[in-house]
Amino acid sequence: MKRLPIGITTLQSIKKDNCYYVDKTHFVKKLVDNGKYFFLSRPRRFGKSLFVDTLKQAFLGNKQLFEGLYLENNWDWSVKYPVLHIDFGGGTVRDPQDLKNWIIKQLKRHILTYNISVEDTDSVRFMFTDIIYSLYESYKNPVVVLVDEYDKPILDNIENTEKAIEIREILKDFYSVLKASDLYLKFVFLTGVSRFSKVSIFSGLNQLNDITLDSAFATICGYTQSELETVFKDRLEGVNLEELKYWYNGYNWLGE
Repeated sequence: MKRLPIGITTLQSIKKDNCYYVDKTHFVKKLVDNGKYFFLSRPRRFGKSLFVDTLKQAFLGNKQLFEGLYLENNWDWSVKYPVLHIDFGGGTVRDPQDLKNWIIKQLKRHILTYNISVEDTDSVRFMFTDIIYSLYESYKNPVVVLVDEYDKPILDNIENTEKAIEIREILKDFYSVLKASDLYLKFVFLTGVSRFSKVSIFSGLNQLNDITLDSAFATICGYTQSELETVFKDRLEGVNLEELKYWYNGYNWLGE
């Protein structure tokens, strides 16, 4: 039997540790074929971070990770894109300064990874802008921006309204860079628990396509009944499927 991928958020670990993997890679091509800016909201533990990493590995051109998957023969592996991956899922943001430090730390990591030079390393907005432009110039290809748990810094402070508003404004300023950098961007994908339409955080990024309740992407995260019964077939011997349904079934987003 393969290993259960509990808590694993990278495609590389899934492959390396020989874990079960429900192939969602056809959604990668579907997204790229249908637009440029996307937002997806799902509850925690639905595999958002794993899907974000799957996008990342595809754009980086790591074909070896997709052997046997849909995308292996349905993607142009000759083109590789620089990827900016910002993840707010690690740790708790305590205050506005803590958030700024966390963003700058992640941006500096990308500067080291891609060996680029950026003049302004104190301002979150200017630094983000400079990195996108520098990557575009250095690699002669547009940049991919992936943001995981975009709303977590706000949710970490949701009981302190004043602090939550300050944090929201920092994030709003940070995300505004994406609209101004359109010429240098290939693809943008943001995930979170709350839907952006309920928050003014993206007021400057009105071109985002919210696929949260789009039936075409209803099964982009989580397992369908058929996926459960085929991918995990050897794990289901002796399992009462009706009882399994009673405990876990019922999620859907205007789709299967």
